Amino acid sequence: RSLATAVMAATIGITQFDIKKVYAYSTVSQLGYMFLALGVGAFSAGIWHVVTHAFFKALLFLGAGSVIHALHHEQDMRNMGGLRTKIPITFAVLACAWIAISGVPFTSGWYSKEAILGAVHHHSPLMYWIGVATAAVTAFYVSRSMFMTFFGEYRGHAHPHESPPVMWVPLAVLAVLSL
Repeated sequence: RSLATAVMAATIGITQFDIKKVYAYSTVSQLGYMFLALGVGAFSAGIWHVVTHAFFKALLFLGAGSVIHALHHEQDMRNMGGLRTKIPITFAVLACAWIAISGVPFTSGWYSKEAILGAVHHHSPLMYWIGVATAAVTAFYVSRSMFMTFFGEYRGHAHPHESPPVMWVPLAVLAVLSL
């Protein structure tokens, strides 16, 4: 059931346009991963993923808040784009969360997912491959949100501005912890 939760929530995350909803479904998917670890007896891997996930997911949600603040409460990614030059600090810190949750090698997300998937492989190679595919879907929907938000042409109507230090300094701390 936990693997089904991870797969279903990741699939739903692909279809969302509200930046907060993408990250909310991502949270459910990652919880599926954590319980998958518990289900195969990899308790330390599950707890480790809870900790790493706490850092990069907090960064994603707070970073989404910084984007929404910059765009005067806009949450629809279809009205974003091209923001990496307009809010470069927010982009840089969210890029750290992006690579961590995507499981880029030598990031916290890679180590914790690797521990889970290794334990799952010993239990069931089929579940392992489904877990790997789900990790790929995770990388896809987070990449989709980053590309829709920060790359291409700006499609919105607000005048984007970087968040003040009181918002981005905690993001920078979370970025370091995410990696």
